[in-house]
Parts: sequence; structure tokens; C-alpha cells
Amino acid sequence: MSDKHDASGVPTTGHVWDDDLGDFTNQPPKWWMLGLTASAIWCVVYCLFYPSIPVSNAHGFFKGIGGWTAINEMEADKSVVDEVRGKYEAKLKDMTPAAILADSELTEYVTRSGKVLFGDNCAACHGTNGVGTVDKQGLFAPILRDDDWLYGGKIDDIHTSIVGGRQGVMTPHKGVLSDQQIDDVAQYVKAMSEEGKDKADADSAVAAGKKVFMESDCTACHGADAKGMQAMGSANLTDKVWRFDGSLEGIKKTVAYGVNAGPDARIAVMPSFKAAGKLSDAEIKKLAVYVYKFGGGQADAPVAK
Repeated sequence: MSDKHDASGVPTTGHVWDDDLGDFTNQPPKWWMLGLTASAIWCVVYCLFYPSIPVSNAHGFFKGIGGWTAINEMEADKSVVDEVRGKYEAKLKDMTPAAILADSELTEYVTRSGKVLFGDNCAACHGTNGVGTVDKQGLFAPILRDDDWLYGGKIDDIHTSIVGGRQGVMTPHKGVLSDQQIDDVAQYVKAMSEEGKDKADADSAVAAGKKVFMESDCTACHGADAKGMQAMGSANLTDKVWRFDGSLEGIKKTVAYGVNAGPDARIAVMPSFKAAGKLSDAEIKKLAVYVYKFGGGQADAPVAK
């Protein structure tokens, strides 16, 4: 412990503990008092310059002699950002999405600004970074990062989907096919997904389902090869990618009740972002390029400027 100091001659405020510890009347150092005074002056100046004091007037608060507002500061910062963005925005206004992709500098800009648009308008359904979302009936919104596309993965296809939206269509077969036929064709569809079409065609266990598939209207939409038709948005049934529940029971439900065909049907609807008026043409182009750059976009036709 430190040595005890004799402070018997120092006046105190009268607060003394154990005859050793007391509140002395010594003044603080001058530098400390100067700092305290400067701090007080700064607080007064700050409160006068900026809006800070609630007072009873028409505006409900003292605006400050400096005229500063958070909105003015935001607008000033925004004008700086808009000036930087201006040259890019002017270029992409009259360009096609394919032409934007052909310009590496513009593609970099669009990809960065498209991220914000995607988060605000698309991520709620398609998930952060386009990973898709799942609900009780299967994939609620498709994955945008793979190369499986119902309506086509070329840049113009993606742009068309965002502009006009998409609404899946599949007729319900309950009442058209018997329960046994629905079970048979579901077995065949599942076999095609797991084994490939050639093996499923040679599998006698699902021969009855193949017969139903070929003789009903399944081939009209999914094609004789069951690989689907992008013009119609019909699914490829020979891969392992499922828009809805890919279990046997899930397939049977889709076959029985269809898609967007009634209260028990699967739901597959994407709104039109142009019709909704939420996004400008330039913003839709940005989103199309951003989604394409996830990595699943398909090679496009020659650039149309």
C-alpha cells in the first residue's frame, strides 16, 4: 500500500470518512476547467446552430440558425451520387439488355445497382441472391442461380418474364383420369426424374404410367420427350428439378389438381413489374442483367444494339 499522507491542514467540505478520507476544497486543474467551459460553450453553439430544442411554435421545434436538415443533407449526398451515375443511366436508357451485357463497364454498374432492386422487389419470393424459397407445397419461387428455366434463361427471356410476369398453367386431371391412372402416370414421371426417360421407358413396372402419359394430353405440353416446352412454361420432367413437391404423393397432387386451376391447385404466379408501375424500363433492364449474372443465364443471340 502507498504511504499515508498527512492532510490534516487541508480544509475539507465536512465530508470525512475514517479520519483518512475526505472531500477537500482544492480547485480542479485550470486545463480541466477550461475544457469544461469550452464544452459548455460548444453545446450552446450546437443547440443554436442545429434544430434541437422543442419549443411551442407552428413547427413544433427550433429549426436552428444554420438551416440544416437531414433531408437537405440527404439530397446533397444524392445529387453527388446521381452525378456519378448519370453517365451510366444515360447510356443504358436506350440499350437492350443484351447490349448492356456486351458492355463490361456498364454490366458492372448495372450488376451493382441491380442488387438493391432485387432485394427490394424480388428477394421476398426468390430469396436472397436468388436461392429460391420453399413452402409446404414445394418450391414457392424458383431458384434463379441454376440453369433450369421454365420460360428460358436467355437475357431477353428473363427480361420478358420481369416485364410481363408469368402464370403457370396445367389442367387438372382429376375426373379426367381415374385414381389408378393418376397413380400410374405419377409413378412414370417419378421414374423419369430418377432414372432418366430411356430407363423409365424400359421399366415394365411403370409401363402403365407411360401409356397414360403418351395417350393423355401430357405430351401436348411436356413434349413426347418429356423435356418441357419453354414457350409454354411446361416443366422438364426428366431432370431432378422440381417446381413443386417431387415426392410420389406430391406428383399425384399436381397431376390431379393442376396449376392455377382451382382452390386445390398448385399456385405459380409471378406479377408483371411493368404493369404494376413499380419499376421503370431502365430498372427492369437492370434486374434482368442482375438475374442473368447469377450464373444460370443461357447464352444469348448476337447483341442487338
